[in-house]
Amino acid sequence: MPRDHEDPGLDSVDRHILAELQADGRMTNVELARRVNLSAPPCLRRVRRLEEAGVIRGYHADIDPVALGWEITFFALVGLESQKQAVLDAFESLATSWSEVRECHMIRGGGDFLLRLVARDTAHENELTSRLTGAPSVMRVQTLQTIRTAKDVAGVPIG
Repeated sequence: MPRDHEDPGLDSVDRHILAELQADGRMTNVELARRVNLSAPPCLRRVRRLEEAGVIRGYHADIDPVALGWEITFFALVGLESQKQAVLDAFESLATSWSEVRECHMIRGGGDFLLRLVARDTAHENELTSRLTGAPSVMRVQTLQTIRTAKDVAGVPIG
């Protein structure tokens, strides 16, 4: 995937393909080709090129966490004792190994990492918070429990 704002060489058809797949990744290539006004073979070639370039990173189902018993979503702002690379890497490795951690972001301004976690109930949330506060090099943890989610959109604006 291009970094540092490099032009990934996407034309308007590529962007249309990306917008359609981001909205519905399960559609057939024939349906996608119809929507972007291409025949199926060149459409498939474009999709494969976008996959190989890393622009399309994968496909997934959007699962309702509550339907599977994950009643609580919360965020944890984690401050570490040091910003040495070894400490940052060790914490990142630990956090990303927990299945309940759904997002892990190294941040600047107010902490070192921002995590999004899911928990089955309040006791599970408390257990996860205790595991975080007891983790090596963790100096502080601030948790923020979601009350309601007004917007949760996958992907990015495609223009």
